[in-house]
Amino acid sequence: MRTFILGSWGKEMHIKRLALAVLCALSCSITCVNAEEKASSSGTGFFVNAEGWLATNAHVIEGCESITVGTFGSVLQKQVDTQNDLAIVRVSTPASGISGIAIRRASPRLGEDVAALGYPLSGLLSDSVKITTGNINSLVGIENDTRYLQISTPIQPGNSGGPLLDKAGSLLGINTATLGSKFAANSGILPQNVNFAVRASVLELFLQARGVKYQSVDTAETPLATADLADKVSPSVIQILCYGQKNEEAPVASAHTNPPSSSTVAPIPEPFLPHRSFIVVGGLDVIGFDYATLKNVTFGQCKSACADDLSCKAVTYNRDANYCFLKNDAALLIRNKDAIASYSTEKAGDVLKTSISIHASRDSAGGDYRRLQGSTFVGCFVACIRDDVCRAFSYVRKSNDCWLKSQVGVVTKRAGVELGIK
Repeated sequence: MRTFILGSWGKEMHIKRLALAVLCALSCSITCVNAEEKASSSGTGFFVNAEGWLATNAHVIEGCESITVGTFGSVLQKQVDTQNDLAIVRVSTPASGISGIAIRRASPRLGEDVAALGYPLSGLLSDSVKITTGNINSLVGIENDTRYLQISTPIQPGNSGGPLLDKAGSLLGINTATLGSKFAANSGILPQNVNFAVRASVLELFLQARGVKYQSVDTAETPLATADLADKVSPSVIQILCYGQKNEEAPVASAHTNPPSSSTVAPIPEPFLPHRSFIVVGGLDVIGFDYATLKNVTFGQCKSACADDLSCKAVTYNRDANYCFLKNDAALLIRNKDAIASYSTEKAGDVLKTSISIHASRDSAGGDYRRLQGSTFVGCFVACIRDDVCRAFSYVRKSNDCWLKSQVGVVTKRAGVELGIK
């Protein structure tokens, strides 16, 4: 867990067992354990599929020289999204009989009953999984950060990376942070059960971008009693142990403490990204390098995924297929009735707007007057724009051939060919 504080950057504290009971509220980072124990810190993770992939917080595994996951052994692979404090790890031994926790696509509701599972206060409490219950207090985090839910479910150090579930056992979020006593010491305000979880929709986009399979349910299912919920989900919730973690400054975002006479400004959940402005235009497609494709998402989720990734400069959203194409550049805008284009304002002066329409898997007979071998689609596109004789072009992806046309003939279907018409 992370603690939101006021003032300068705080340091992670490795504390002894007797002091842990007193000081556990001081840090909602991952649990500190006894110096004589091999693991330097611990957190929680949960399976998202039967292929051995677990989700957790990025700060749970940051700086670890090695990582073990319960009885499943060491980690073979890991993927990290530090900007959203998310990570996925793959264990060496597949989880037998565990299919993973399904992500609920239906939006969380204000006041909804929720449960948190995890392994808090490792080395002080028992080694078994713990469950606590509460409610969703707000649908946004501090300073209206839409990536987070605010929850009253009690969480402690070591709950980091654990699942936040609805009463049917479907995933709503990943337990991430709390306001603790350091906040109280700096602000004069004593927070009570003010905790935060990264939304499951943010994790879903992360999994899609990395090509990791997961399960999902569209709507809230029949609620279970808390005991039945624990029986259903607890096999998928595993303790994560970190070995050889470096003792570094904790990357916790904070705001400066104001004088007593001034109003106190609440801290911003780390990681905080500055506001980015985007231009949205319908019926157009952005031509740029696609570095990730997200499936079955809304346009709002598509645009948010780009805004949260500083390497993303533009997106094209296909309204029919609900596909989102994240791009690290934006060069051209072309007509496409099924698309919505969105690009950052910093690229506004670089994007070339054209009247050319693109028709996938189509070709036009005749009119060829020039062939460009070894071309790219963008190169073919630009060549036609710059040539007054060109009325259309055909780009053959397999051979990288570009055919400029002085006229448009009969349009027919042809796989692997992109037809552009002025």
